[in-house]
Amino acid sequence: MNDNIKSNNDQANNPLHGLKLVDVLEQLVEKHGWEILGKKININCFNNDPSIKSSLKFLRKTPWARDKVEALYIKTVYK
Repeated sequence: MNDNIKSNNDQANNPLHGLKLVDVLEQLVEKHGWEILGKKININCFNNDPSIKSSLKFLRKTPWARDKVEALYIKTVYK
């Protein structure tokens, strides 16, 4: 039972808790645009014919890229 309480407390401190990846990505694109986003995080899905759909597919399969997107979101929203 203590593990459940700890898990819930950990999530309470997570600024991404409850956010969907699509929402994070859409907000970053709205704030920065694809060109700037591609310069900040140099990945093909942001630089070559970018779309939300293709970016989500890549980010869901590539943890290091998703980590960079989430870090940029936190930096952008909580600065």
